Amino acid sequence: MRRLPRGVGGGADGVPRCAWCLGDPLYVEYHDREWGLPVADDRALFEKICLEGFQAGLSWLTILRKRPHFRRVFHGFDIERLARWGPADVARALQDPGIVRHPAKVASVVNNARCALALREEFGSLAGFLWRFAPSRRADRVTLATLQKRSTVPEAVRLSGELRRRGWTFVGPTSIYAFMQAVGFVNDHLDGCSVRAEVEAVWARFVPPS
Repeated sequence: MRRLPRGVGGGADGVPRCAWCLGDPLYVEYHDREWGLPVADDRALFEKICLEGFQAGLSWLTILRKRPHFRRVFHGFDIERLARWGPADVARALQDPGIVRHPAKVASVVNNARCALALREEFGSLAGFLWRFAPSRRADRVTLATLQKRSTVPEAVRLSGELRRRGWTFVGPTSIYAFMQAVGFVNDHLDGCSVRAEVEAVWARFVPPS
């Protein structure tokens, strides 16, 4: 049997995957079907930025389990609808035990929705703005040792700074790099993970929004 690289595990079905997802079926499904695939939809990108903000200080699995509740409370992360929220809407959201009831993070969703509308007005779409910061496709090997040393990248630092300059909140460089990993700005599936090649194949057909 071939020895798997560090950070890659076989799982119950024997398929090699990034080991961080093993141990929970929901996490495996997220890893296999979402994480690292390029996303060009404004709503989906906005949702991911918001959820990364909620994740700060928690595990991503905690947020993933609560994601259906987040989507229900925040109207599927409809940017226009959230931008119209007032104090009563925020207060109502904070009563829902299915989400992370952090007042500043809930208020941040509303603030960031308004900021996203401003970006749409200026750039035509949120996706068109965000993808301007995507790192160039790297040819280097993605090993566990590499990722353990990489909490962010220069492009994430620049995007974080630009978002904050434009009024966004809960968009630090580490959170933005996690966002980039999740929505396919980079392919950080480890060498040896079965999904890495699948993501590369999708990328070969993907046209980033401009």
